Amino acid sequence: MTISSQAIIDSMLASIEASNRTDEPYRHWYLTDCLPAAAAEDIVHLPFPAPALDGVSGKRELHNATRTYFDAENMAKFPVCKAFNEAFQADQLTHALADHFGTNLNGSYLRVEYAQDIDGFWLEPHTDLGVKVFTMLLYMSREPSHANLGTDIYDNDKKHLGRSPFQSNSAMIFVPSDNTYHGFESRPIEGVRKSVIINYVTNEWRAREQLAYPETPIKQ
Repeated sequence: MTISSQAIIDSMLASIEASNRTDEPYRHWYLTDCLPAAAAEDIVHLPFPAPALDGVSGKRELHNATRTYFDAENMAKFPVCKAFNEAFQADQLTHALADHFGTNLNGSYLRVEYAQDIDGFWLEPHTDLGVKVFTMLLYMSREPSHANLGTDIYDNDKKHLGRSPFQSNSAMIFVPSDNTYHGFESRPIEGVRKSVIINYVTNEWRAREQLAYPETPIKQ
């Protein structure tokens, strides 16, 4: 069954409306049931290989050569990638994201990464501040052992304060600022921790091939 972009938009709008906000140590939101069940099923089973870490971790950019995106090539191959990007590019959803979460997406570009993390993966605390104007971490994998694999949250001093729940088809959202420290503490990962990272980035983003629509900025 082909997933429509409108079905994804409708599901996201309902998820946004039901989202829970937390203001400490910075404003962030938890969402559940983000995608239609059929879309979540297709995404979790996308046939991308999980890249090897080769003993190196701490920053995603250390493995730029093996990262996977919902880019032009994958939109052509996989209908769910195309529908997903169409939904997150659509005026109806981008206006809702900007209004509800308090960010300006005008002139930004959609970037969607399909992240697959294996044992040995970790991320140092970082803020996403810079060319990113919106971050959504959409958790996808379903293994019961992944319940403790949510995003770690830190205060201004990079002191660990807790972590987001990890539940398939749920998400953490925040608007990057100078205090939005988050990361991933080293801990065992059984199998592959799968997530979709949705960012809207400014025109200064250099790796245009990663963008869903590198010639089409969001207009609001």
